[in-house]
Amino acid sequence: MAGTLQFDLVSPERRLASLVATEVQIPGADGDLTAMEGHAPTITTLRPGILRALGVDGMRSYIVTGGFAEISASGVSVLAERAILLDEATPALIDALVADGCEAAAVMSDKDAADKVVADLLAMKSAAGH
Repeated sequence: MAGTLQFDLVSPERRLASLVATEVQIPGADGDLTAMEGHAPTITTLRPGILRALGVDGMRSYIVTGGFAEISASGVSVLAERAILLDEATPALIDALVADGCEAAAVMSDKDAADKVVADLLAMKSAAGH
């Protein structure tokens, strides 16, 4: 049996998850990573995407728009700008998240960074199946 770690996901609105997981798949700003028991301590920023946690009850998937993830010896803690359980996300809600992100990107001074944000948002929408 695979080792386990504590997974906690919070957003400014609420705590979305606190569970024991065997792995957590994180959409990091510098690339996707999977945290498992024994992972090296890491702090990463999140990009818009799908965060997944595999626990005893199966896979739980969350849409995140940004934030931070800390991987430590005790587990994975994620502080998301916005986070929504994928099963609760409607097409209209996902479209609103993409529109909000595109508005924010439009005023960014770094055109390449803005283009990346928009591409990440559209990839998130596609990964969510909408």
